Amino acid sequence: MAAPTAGTGGEQDQFWPLPKFYFSVDIGDQTDLPFQEVSGIDAGAEVIEYRHGNSRVHSVIKMPGLANGADLVLKKGVFTRDNLFYELISKINLNTYERLTIVIRLLDESGEPRLTWTLRSAFVKQLTCTDLNSQSNEAAVESIVVSYDEMIMESA
Repeated sequence: MAAPTAGTGGEQDQFWPLPKFYFSVDIGDQTDLPFQEVSGIDAGAEVIEYRHGNSRVHSVIKMPGLANGADLVLKKGVFTRDNLFYELISKINLNTYERLTIVIRLLDESGEPRLTWTLRSAFVKQLTCTDLNSQSNEAAVESIVVSYDEMIMESA
């Protein structure tokens, strides 16, 4: 990617970063779900440290180990007759769940996906209902924590 150059906004359009507020989320066969916030799209690896006994270097060698990722956190407003999060967590309690595929898309101004994260073999591990406060004037927001095995990232 070339470095941004001076010029008009039209000439620099390719250099503006994507805003993070326009996104869509699919969970299993349910598409374009309305979430307020998505966090925890992380990828990494454990570090393995090794040093053999006759090494002349007085430090360990660090190598990449097993891949790991953080838990995904999804937050949305509480609506009447909307039990999506409860339905997902209750299936686990009944041991009748299937692991899900979650697709998160960061969209451009025309609604086209520019970055896509696909999380495979995901399951809901925690539901946090909204807190209640008689002196607050905030919207009720609930969240779920999802664990997943694999993340695939694609760029358009």
